[in-house]
Amino acid sequence: MTRSELLELIANGENSGVEFKRDDVRPEQLAKEVVALANFQGGVILLGVEDDGSISGIQRENLEEWVMDTVFGRYVHPMILPFFETIRVDDRHRVAVIALTQGVAKPYVVRHQAREEIFVRAGSVSRKASREQQARLFALGGMLHAELLPVSGTGFEALDQERLHDYLAHVLADPDVPADTAAWVRRLAALGFMVDVEGAGTVCTIAGLVLFGRRPRRALRQAGVRWMAFHECDMSYAAADDAVLDEPLVGLWRSAGGSRAFERGGLLESLLERMRPFVSEEAADLSDGVRRDRQWHYPVPALREALVNALAHRDWTRIEDVEVVRYNDRLEVKSPGALQNSMTVEKMLAGQRSPRNPLIVDVLRDYGYVDARGMGVRTKIVPLLQAHNGLRPEFEATDDYLRVRMFRAKPPPSVSTGAERT
Repeated sequence: MTRSELLELIANGENSGVEFKRDDVRPEQLAKEVVALANFQGGVILLGVEDDGSISGIQRENLEEWVMDTVFGRYVHPMILPFFETIRVDDRHRVAVIALTQGVAKPYVVRHQAREEIFVRAGSVSRKASREQQARLFALGGMLHAELLPVSGTGFEALDQERLHDYLAHVLADPDVPADTAAWVRRLAALGFMVDVEGAGTVCTIAGLVLFGRRPRRALRQAGVRWMAFHECDMSYAAADDAVLDEPLVGLWRSAGGSRAFERGGLLESLLERMRPFVSEEAADLSDGVRRDRQWHYPVPALREALVNALAHRDWTRIEDVEVVRYNDRLEVKSPGALQNSMTVEKMLAGQRSPRNPLIVDVLRDYGYVDARGMGVRTKIVPLLQAHNGLRPEFEATDDYLRVRMFRAKPPPSVSTGAERT
C-alpha cells in the first residue's frame, strides 16, 4: 500500500472493511477486530489511527512481533495469517497496516480468560455474534450441517409414509423395510431424517421434513418456494400470479406388477406446472396438422437445474423463502444464503462442487433430480441457455443470497404470447 492509498483510506473513514485502532490497544481488543473481519469478508486494520481519523502513529516496540506472535498466535483461533506492513506518513508518524482476507475456517474466535467468543462485523462496529449468526458461521465453515437440525413440534406423523416406503423399498432397494412405527423411527434416525431430542422425543430433521414432509411449512417457515409472475420488467404492477408452494421435495411413484409409475409430483413438479403458462406458449403453427407444440422461453433442463440447485443448496439457517420470479424479459431464481467460504461464482462456473446440504443432495440424486456429477451449472444451465436464447445467464452472489438470472430472447413480432397482458 502506498502513502497516498493509505491517506485516502483514512480519509474515507471506518466502514465494514476498515477499522482504526491506537497502537496501545489491548491484545484481546485487537483480536476482536481481527476475528470480526475474518468472519465477514476480510478487511484492513490500521494501527496508529484514532477513531476520528487523526494519525497518532505507532510507538510500540517490536510491533510486528507483538501482532503476529501475541495477537494472532495466542488470541485468534483457528490460525489465520495476515499481511503486515508499516507505512511512513511523515517525519514523525508511521501507521501499521494489517490486511486480512475472508477466513475459510469459520467461525474464528477470540480465546481469552478460558473463554471463546465469536465476533462479527455490523457496519463499522464489531459485536458478539447472535445465536443465528453463530449457526450461520458454523454452517459456512462446514462444521455444522443445518439440514440435520431438529424441527420442534414434528414427529413421524409429519412425514409422508407412502413416499418413505417407496424410497426405502424401491429407490434404495432396501430388503428390510420397517414393519411398524417404532422401527420406522429408528431407521429414519439412522438415515438422518429424524433425531432424538432430550425432552422432546424423536423429531424430524430439516432434511427429513423438506424431503418427505406432508406440509413442511407448517413447522418450518422457510420450506417450500415463493413463486411470482409479472407482465412487466419489474414489480411496478400487480403480480399476474403469486403463490407459496408447500410440498415435499420428492415425488411419489407407485410400484405394481414389476413396473413403477409416477403418481404425483413433489415441490419441483408442482412449481414447474404452476410456471408453465408464464414461461412457455403454444406454437402458432400446427406441428402435424393437428397438434400445437409448446415452445418454452427457457430450455426445460436448464430451468429444472436452476430450480433444483436453489432448493437443494439453500441456507437453512436463514428464515427466508426460495424465490422464483418471472418478468417479461427474464426469470430470476434466488436461493437464501451466501456461497460457502471459498466458493465463488467463478469456481461454480468452472465446475467446482461444494454441497451445503449433502444429505438432501444425496436423496435428490437417488431420485435423479440432481446431476450425478454435480456440474449442472457448467454442463446444463450456461450452455443450454446460450444455445436456446443466445444469452448467457447471470449469477449474483451476495452475503445474503445467490441469484440466477435467465434472459428471454425477444419473440418475433408475429408470435402470440398467450400469457402476456393484452
